[in-house]
Amino acid sequence: MLIGIGVAAFMLREPHLEGRNAHATLFQIYFNDPFLAYAYIGSIPFFVALYQAFKVLGYIESNEIFSQRSAQAVQTIKYCSLIIIGFIVAPVAYLFIIRPGDDIAGGVAVGLFLIFVSTIIASTASVFEGILRSAIDIKSGNDLIAQ
Repeated sequence: MLIGIGVAAFMLREPHLEGRNAHATLFQIYFNDPFLAYAYIGSIPFFVALYQAFKVLGYIESNEIFSQRSAQAVQTIKYCSLIIIGFIVAPVAYLFIIRPGDDIAGGVAVGLFLIFVSTIIASTASVFEGILRSAIDIKSGNDLIAQ
C-alpha cells in the first residue's frame, strides 16, 4: 500500500519540480507534455498489478490460495508486467531512433532497469501461476476421486 501511495505522490508532485515545468501552470504541465500523459497511462498496469497482488495476499490470508481466482490474479499480474515492459520499450526506442545525438544514458539506464525488474516479476508470476494451476488440477482430481 505504501508503494502505491509513494508512486502516486511522486507522479503528481514531480512534474511541478522539473526544470522546464517549475513555473508552468497546471494546464501547461499536464496538457502540453505528451510524455507526461504517456507516463500516466503507462502507470495504470502498475496500479492494476498492485491491486491484484493485494487480492492474492487476501486469498492467502483466507486460505484460498489454491483457487481459480488466485491463479487468475497472478495471471493478471504477469500480463500487467508485460504491458509495463511494452510501455517502457517504446520511449527507450524513441530515444535511440529519434534523438541519437542527445545524452540519453540516464534515461536508457533507468528504462533498462525497469524492464529488468518487470521481466523478473513477469517470470516469477508465470512460474507461480504454473504451480497454482498444477495444484488446482491436483486438488480438483482429488475432489473427483473422493466423490
